[in-house]
Amino acid sequence: MASKRGTGGKKSDSAASESPSPTQSQSSSQNKTGAAASTSSAASAAASGTVANYGLDSPGEIKSMYSRGAWTFAFGFALWFMNRTEYPGPGLAMFGALALVAGVFVWAGWFMTWSSRTGKLKLRDQLVSMLALSGDEKVLDAGCGLGLMSIGIAKRLDKMGRVTAIDVWDPQIISGSSSDSARRNAKSENVAERILFETCPVHNLHFRDGMFDVVFSFAGIHRFEEETERDATVRELYRVVKPGGKLLIFDTSFVSRYAEVLREAGALEVNVTSTGFLWCRYTKAVTARK
Repeated sequence: MASKRGTGGKKSDSAASESPSPTQSQSSSQNKTGAAASTSSAASAAASGTVANYGLDSPGEIKSMYSRGAWTFAFGFALWFMNRTEYPGPGLAMFGALALVAGVFVWAGWFMTWSSRTGKLKLRDQLVSMLALSGDEKVLDAGCGLGLMSIGIAKRLDKMGRVTAIDVWDPQIISGSSSDSARRNAKSENVAERILFETCPVHNLHFRDGMFDVVFSFAGIHRFEEETERDATVRELYRVVKPGGKLLIFDTSFVSRYAEVLREAGALEVNVTSTGFLWCRYTKAVTARK
């Protein structure tokens, strides 16, 4: 999950048909192009000896899970050791129960690590495909972190397309987070010329109204503690979407509320999609059109 990052009304119906429509064919072509770009970029990065590092999301929380597992196991072992002679049966039962709890903590830490190292890379392809990019869009990645989504989007753009990636780069939210690290990742993925990294809080954008064809936010808005702050951030992201443009917000919490805020703001085609289980949470994405 990235730093603090800083959809209403009508839903469009899609008619099913046995043969793919031109839009579906175009989307399929874009997906194949994006996959080919990812493969080519990865091969190039491997050949040059540089590999993008997108960090651990919530490193403090991951460390806490492993620490809790270790202390719980140690406490259970100590109880068993002290009671192994006088109360061997109850002591062993308590040790077994605490060892099980410790295992849950360790599993949670492992799964959160896997989500950061592997799971979010697979999720990136899914979310970028949901944008159905044509290639020439001006895109805002609000709360870009180390460039995970910015780079994935840039790979789908042609020479006319550009990504503006903003963040305040807090290493407590993503390990090793900094604008320089994000730029290095973009360079290693061969898309540095298509991404402009800027320091900017997502809840107070300095961009004019309707500046971007697409606005994207990845797992950052939930970090605002107050609902009023989260609502204001969603409205701020919607403000900079151009008429006819798209907005996609992915998060681990509050996504249904984001959809309500966007409907109240007059957004069209607001849809909430389940995106799986990552970081020990069920995740969702909301998409909308202005």
